Amino acid sequence: MQENATVPPRDKVVILGDGNPKGIFVQEDDIATYTIKAAEDPRTLNKILYIRPPSNVLSYNEVVSLWERKIGKTLEKSYIPEEQLLNIIQESPVPWNFFLSFAHPMFVKGEASNFGIEAWFGVEASELYPELKYTSVDEYLHQFV
Repeated sequence: MQENATVPPRDKVVILGDGNPKGIFVQEDDIATYTIKAAEDPRTLNKILYIRPPSNVLSYNEVVSLWERKIGKTLEKSYIPEEQLLNIIQESPVPWNFFLSFAHPMFVKGEASNFGIEAWFGVEASELYPELKYTSVDEYLHQFV
């Protein structure tokens, strides 16, 4: 979690909360592909389309660990407890406060992945379209090695 970062860190990383809640990481192209497929699919009518590719449901600690293995180096980790994060959100300028306010429920609370998808209200894209290959977190990070 580095403000204005365009590549993964090589020395230090800031982790929101304890880094254990699972988040969902999906490349924009994959979101677009699933959305286009679902737009005219009768199986998605009046349903929520969840995009939660199984190999991309990871904790922040797992993502950092994956990155460390790729670069062959252990990063210095700083953890920001929830209370401190909430204060930072209040004190930060736009757009950083906006970004952190979205990161809080995902990385600290795990609200993106802490529930099941019931068939009466939703469908999961990678289950609905198993023929589509999505970009894994591992593949995405590899471009920065």
